[in-house]
Amino acid sequence: MALTLPVERRGWIVAALGVAQTIGWASSYYIPAVLAAPMAASFDLSPVWVFGAFSIAMVVSATIGPWAGARIDRIGGRGVLILSNLVFALGLGLLSLAASPGMLFLGWAILGLGMGMGLYEAAFATLAGIYGKEARGPITGITLIAGFASTVGWPLSGLMLATWGWREACLGWALIHLGLALPLNALLPKGTERIVPTVAETADGPPPSRRALWLLAFVFAVTWFNSTAMAAHLPGLLQAAGASGAMAIAAGALIGPAQVAARVLEFGLLRRFHPLISARLAASAHPLAAVCLVGFGGPAAYAFALLHGAGNGILTIAKGTLPLALFGAAGYGARLGWLNAPARVLQAAAPLIFGAALAAWGLQAIWLTAGIGVLATLALLAIRRG
Repeated sequence: MALTLPVERRGWIVAALGVAQTIGWASSYYIPAVLAAPMAASFDLSPVWVFGAFSIAMVVSATIGPWAGARIDRIGGRGVLILSNLVFALGLGLLSLAASPGMLFLGWAILGLGMGMGLYEAAFATLAGIYGKEARGPITGITLIAGFASTVGWPLSGLMLATWGWREACLGWALIHLGLALPLNALLPKGTERIVPTVAETADGPPPSRRALWLLAFVFAVTWFNSTAMAAHLPGLLQAAGASGAMAIAAGALIGPAQVAARVLEFGLLRRFHPLISARLAASAHPLAAVCLVGFGGPAAYAFALLHGAGNGILTIAKGTLPLALFGAAGYGARLGWLNAPARVLQAAAPLIFGAALAAWGLQAIWLTAGIGVLATLALLAIRRG
């Protein structure tokens, strides 16, 4: 039988998990932007090789995600998240000691295991196990905190790089996992502890339709592809539209605040509506931004960044809240792992695919992401509420 958590422990859950998630994202997803070049240079390689290793890490995370989600369904998230901190520390430690490109790739593959066990999908499944169908608010809460992962991670990685070097920066992140993220995850409830008593829960109804699951997996894959493609190539895309280099960088800097502002909106006004409604609005934001950029050129760079960032911010939350609202809490972790596995694979390929399109077509490459963004919106319109 599940135990109801004492009131004094409830306020710590979102804060502890949110900070641990910030560390997880900052020390994995966001370190190539700062450390890839010096990593590659130390082995006389092109940075493309390091980004290739990072892509392998994302494929590994897609493979391990369903297992991690199912494990969280059975025993709760605390043990899995603590294990992820140990795996993150091991992978980062191997990177710091890498004496050959092969060891570098091994370190990134182990980081991929940590990403599959310790980033948003695992955190969302943990919250679903604690809060049940009431997890939408807490899921939004941790994305609000972890939305600053790049804001914290890039400067800290850069500071460690400038002060000591890239190997010491990796070692520093490993120590942060062991000294801060792991103890924070250890504060989370055990698998038998719940915010709401199980007696208050009702059956989730019939199994979700295969059609709805496939549509949602498609939506997640498309939105992760677009998000990663823009993260890798936004300055070049905006300059292809006619923006100056300075304008492109300034516009790109607006994406983070736009994501956080949209998540605040989701936490406030949009939480009154079904997550399907906010997801439909968010999915349509990137195609609308593309029309603005092609129609008005460089001067629309800021509008493009704001629209894309806002849509991406809400869609990150929808990846956790939408499966919960549509299919219920039973089996949520494993289902979320399977739903996001195709997305991780496409995410790994996104920089290469969109980079090739941008090189071949220039600004017109935006119709690739806009087109599949429209398809994602149509897929969401085809899904009916449970």
